[in-house]
Amino acid sequence: MKTTAAVVHEAGKPLEIEELDLGGPGEGEILVRYTHAGLCHSDLHVMQGEIQGWLPMVMGHEGAGVVEEVGPGVTRVAPGDHIVCSFIPSCGTCHWCATGQQAICDWGANTMRGFLPGEHWPLSGPAGRYGAMCMLGTFSQYGVIHQNSAVKIDEDLPLDVSALVGCGVPTGWGSAVYAADVRPGQTVVVYGIGGIGINAVQGARLAGAKNVIAVDPVAFKREAATQLGATHTTGDPDEAHRLAQELTRGVGADKAIVTIGTTNSEVIDRAFTAVGKAGTVVLTSMGGFSDRTISLPATVATLWKKTVKGSLFGDCNPTTDIPKLLGLYRDGDLKLDELITRRYTLEQVNEGYDDLVAGRNIRGMIVHRHD
Repeated sequence: MKTTAAVVHEAGKPLEIEELDLGGPGEGEILVRYTHAGLCHSDLHVMQGEIQGWLPMVMGHEGAGVVEEVGPGVTRVAPGDHIVCSFIPSCGTCHWCATGQQAICDWGANTMRGFLPGEHWPLSGPAGRYGAMCMLGTFSQYGVIHQNSAVKIDEDLPLDVSALVGCGVPTGWGSAVYAADVRPGQTVVVYGIGGIGINAVQGARLAGAKNVIAVDPVAFKREAATQLGATHTTGDPDEAHRLAQELTRGVGADKAIVTIGTTNSEVIDRAFTAVGKAGTVVLTSMGGFSDRTISLPATVATLWKKTVKGSLFGDCNPTTDIPKLLGLYRDGDLKLDELITRRYTLEQVNEGYDDLVAGRNIRGMIVHRHD
């Protein structure tokens, strides 16, 4: 069948809209009609060449849709099911899945290679074989993905907000609730209030933090953070440090979560300084694989028992946490509708990323047309 998709051919160049050929689902695979796709900063890392993936590649890794067809051996979903795409698949049987760490499932090693297990390349076109971001490629009207990347959801849930729970929401929320292990009464600083940081704010609030300090240079993002749970906001990291000291009578923040668009040593250093003794810094941001972005005084870490740790997918287990987060949304405890700033057609995808880079969006959303 044919599908229209947004493709990156060369790092640093705009996405191109192309009509591609899509093969049918193989063993364990499903055909999905994508309805919505979130514009996440992680795609920019590939589009700009900071992270190398197979090119050409259909972008998009945050999405939701409807199962149209299933291949042999599929047991997790059936035709007609509504699904959220998990940007990290969960096989359920590797060492990491078996020990409750689906976020680092061994199948995640394939995310930048662009093809499905068994060297299956469902997408092809004028440039030959096309990869799919995180083995999903949600910037396409249709996609063939493995069932390990699909999580069935209730059909009465809106697919636009459900798409957000495939990446940005659990990554941010889990960074606070699981990775940082925020406890009632604690003080938390969140650096960067985009699609991930805003959900770290929500997670910290729901976990019972007394003070949630949101740091972002963009005024409208600070306002959004206030509406979704931040008790204090600032555009100045030094002011965040002063606030953490004042609010805790000199103890310092308990937790700091770094969710800026591209990680850098300056913000990590400030987060490390902002937390007090036995404090934890969670790194959720990404940059280039070869970038050396951590340069901290080890003696301070030792004497003050400070921890710096990385977190992928907010340490979430997608098969259980995606339904859990949608349940929180259904009950009004988690805000999702408020996260979508603007909606775009697929043809407006580059405009959407321009808006993301300019700081005009918390989350932009592509709405797929199926004429």
